[in-house]
Amino acid sequence: MKAEIIAVGTELLLGQIANTNAQFLSQKLAELGINVYFHTVVGDNYERLLFVIRQAAARSDLVIFTGGLGPTQDDMTKETVAAHLAVSLVTDHAAMEKIASFYAQRGITMSENNRKQALVLENSTVFPNDHGMAPGMAVTHDGTTYVLLPGPPSELYPMVDRYVIPYLTSLLPAKQVFHSRVLRFFGIGESALEERLLDLIERQSNPTIAPYAKEFEVTLRLTARAESVEKAEALISPVEAEIKHRVGEYVYGEGETSLHEVFVNRLLQQQVTVSCAESCTGGSLAAAITSVPGSSAVFRGGIVCYSNEVKQHLLHVSPSLLQTDGAVSESAARELAEQVRLICGTTVGISVTGVAGPAPLEGKPVGLVYIGIAVEGLPTLVKQLKLAGRRQAIIGRAAKFAMFYALQRLKER
Repeated sequence: MKAEIIAVGTELLLGQIANTNAQFLSQKLAELGINVYFHTVVGDNYERLLFVIRQAAARSDLVIFTGGLGPTQDDMTKETVAAHLAVSLVTDHAAMEKIASFYAQRGITMSENNRKQALVLENSTVFPNDHGMAPGMAVTHDGTTYVLLPGPPSELYPMVDRYVIPYLTSLLPAKQVFHSRVLRFFGIGESALEERLLDLIERQSNPTIAPYAKEFEVTLRLTARAESVEKAEALISPVEAEIKHRVGEYVYGEGETSLHEVFVNRLLQQQVTVSCAESCTGGSLAAAITSVPGSSAVFRGGIVCYSNEVKQHLLHVSPSLLQTDGAVSESAARELAEQVRLICGTTVGISVTGVAGPAPLEGKPVGLVYIGIAVEGLPTLVKQLKLAGRRQAIIGRAAKFAMFYALQRLKER
């Protein structure tokens, strides 16, 4: 099945909002083994939308639309698809009752144009909108299946998970399951990872291996096609084992998770606490840790020691060290990590000091970062990084490297 996604909305073309729906849908379709060949964005214009629909019908088996199902005149997805298919729009009474009830319960007079939201393609499968008004729908015509979904992600995501995925699954060949496992990597780039796995990628068939770069990380999605999940797992497992044998030191987690979630969960599992002293990251590390629910059980606190005065007076870094080696140095990172651990009374102390830019500091180049990891009972570890990119990229990557190195260190405890 060849699929494409058409996002409808002039606001997307103007860059006022990002097309996150297409990303979400592509991921969901990949899990089903449905290949997405095209992403298209078109404005709220009947002629242009009709042209795009005709183009999609000629080349795709599945066309998914997002947006344009609302009550206003510029919401024209249903009308345009109906014109292309030469079918009528009819009122879905369940949707109409829900819309009318919404206004009645709030004592608001419903404007007539809201009835438009209850219109659906004649003889289509209707997907209820549990979090909004306009329902989704699907219809197959001349070998092409058209799926129309609302634009707001808060409405689209649950509709896809609850109704659309089962519908699409019913269209796939019987006794065929597509099952995926995601491996998450940090500390290695996409090209370097691909080079070390090139022979596996080149001879892939079932399972397939798909690398993706995202937010300074790399993920590998292993997808197998089989008669059952158990048989798909059996196909994936030996490939996964070989990948971990080659590059396992860079794997930090599996599935839909993040580095900071894995780090906090490791702290919770080992029942240990952490504190941090941040210079160039300016609190980004602490923010990432505390964004995870339950982090209050393991995170004691942190100090943003942006100036040398704070490093001296709050973290007791010696003035002579700062004068001789500088704040951006291995020795400073070591002292900061050890001192914040002692001051906060934690098992782990993490420090980050470096030059995020835009100008060099202490005669040291932009991108030079030192990370200190002080763990109770282990020698303090200091890592030097030479990061590239703009200021925010350096800050983001430094914070992630700090968690990654701390996570590795905890595995040795």
